[in-house]
Amino acid sequence: MATILNTVSSIRLANAKVHSLPTSRLAAPISVPFSYSRKRLIVRAAETEANEAAKPQAPNKAPAANGSNLNQLLGIKGAAQETNKWKIRLQLTKPVTWPPLIWGVVCGAAASGNFHWNLEDVAKSIACMIMSGPCLTGYTQTINDWYDREIDAINEPYRPIPSGAISESEVIIQIWLLLLGGLGLAGLLDVWAGHNFPVVFYLAVGGSLLSYIYSAPPLKLKQNGWIGNFALGASYISLPWWAGQALFGTLTPDIIVLTLLYSIAGLGIAIVNDFKSIEGDRALGLQSLPVAFGVDTAKWICVGAIDITQISVAGYLLGSGKPYYALALLALIIPQVVFQFQYFLKDPIKYDVKYQASAQPFLVLGLLVTALATSH
Repeated sequence: MATILNTVSSIRLANAKVHSLPTSRLAAPISVPFSYSRKRLIVRAAETEANEAAKPQAPNKAPAANGSNLNQLLGIKGAAQETNKWKIRLQLTKPVTWPPLIWGVVCGAAASGNFHWNLEDVAKSIACMIMSGPCLTGYTQTINDWYDREIDAINEPYRPIPSGAISESEVIIQIWLLLLGGLGLAGLLDVWAGHNFPVVFYLAVGGSLLSYIYSAPPLKLKQNGWIGNFALGASYISLPWWAGQALFGTLTPDIIVLTLLYSIAGLGIAIVNDFKSIEGDRALGLQSLPVAFGVDTAKWICVGAIDITQISVAGYLLGSGKPYYALALLALIIPQVVFQFQYFLKDPIKYDVKYQASAQPFLVLGLLVTALATSH
């Protein structure tokens, strides 16, 4: 722009000098270069605009200058930029995603009917929570960020991997350490529980494999909004429940079916997280439900999956002769519906975090109600 202004100024000075000379001698020579200069200026300006348009635009999703240190440690939006490698490693494991898995272990232990408030059982449950949460969920989140680094470069370029805050080799080492740590704990839990068949270990292996094919090509289940989100829901609800129940009791077919049904609600919860990634998913051809159906349709699919699933489970409990548990579960559904209309259905992108923080505690309490119902 400065070059153009200088050129225009030079032309104006040249024109000013022309008026002091005889017109008959200089009119023709001056008019030709001036016309040519104007064309050259126009061409250069057009080329500049084209080059600027071709450049990738800086995302308008950069973290706030006053980003939260707590958000950074939890691995959620609004995180402060960090250079400490251990804090970055923790951020990759997204500790905010651990509680549902930990709660799932609690529900499985409760459903077994064999958990007792003694030191040994409490220690077993804590070890199972560490396996399910920090180790295997941490592995899941880290490997997901690894295979999502191209999407994150579009949606959240300031995240640890696309920003270069942590090297590729460091990420791969973390993935392996978390995976092996989780599988090792699972094997120890089977020995501790005296299992003849290492059911907890095989559940851990199955869950780890599911996490891998969810994120990694060629299968990359998350490319399909239905399959990917159901797999995610099952990982967060069914697998930790099964691990907790198998650790303290026997995993029965009816519990497997019931928890897989509950995983449809987990599918709805997973859809909530897809709204913030629409831009990157669309750019890379991932068919998340908000991309495939649009925001308005996807938000109703989301709340429908969550609410209808819980109502169906309440009906199952009522049919099983447990009306009080069914009524308790229905009572916990009501505030979720209220928060859906208050936040999520108004704007699922703007209010996704606020909705989850408000409504999900009631959903996880409903899980515990269901677990207690199945234990009696």
